[in-house]
Amino acid sequence: MENRKGGRLIDRPEFKNKPQPVTFSGKAKVSDAITVMADKNYGSVVIVDDKEKVVGIVTERDILKKLVNNNKSPKTTKLEDIMTPNPRVANENDNVLDWLRIMSNDRFRRLPVVDANGKIKVIFTQGDFVSYTWPDLIFQASQLAKASFMRGFSFNTLLLFMVVYGVALIAAIKVIL
Repeated sequence: MENRKGGRLIDRPEFKNKPQPVTFSGKAKVSDAITVMADKNYGSVVIVDDKEKVVGIVTERDILKKLVNNNKSPKTTKLEDIMTPNPRVANENDNVLDWLRIMSNDRFRRLPVVDANGKIKVIFTQGDFVSYTWPDLIFQASQLAKASFMRGFSFNTLLLFMVVYGVALIAAIKVIL
């Protein structure tokens, strides 16, 4: 899996197909972000500074835990008050597997990806990595299925089943003919 073609984030088909992330200033109101997130069916918005560098991210979870759970008003609360500051940010040339491991180990689901200038390009989610790992998952599942089917069967038992099947097949053919 380490040498698989398309190992960089920018090489993934998802990179080119994903819509541009929505960015806001930290001073913007949460209600503005919620409106855009609902309209575009996005799970997050990226908070950038005046140089367009990523300084935070606001996810559905942030809204639920930090706004709703604390009875704050979305019309008066600023995004900077509920954002996750300094989120992990990947470079578009980083290795897919590295970030797959980091996201899994550190338990976060959205990864802002930036270019060499630090400008946000896309947001990868854990779901975007599934297509990368899918061939390996299918292979592992097939190996587990083989192992569980073969468990408890000896070579002699398999030979016996083959002989019984052959005799049954011959008997069925004789009855039909």
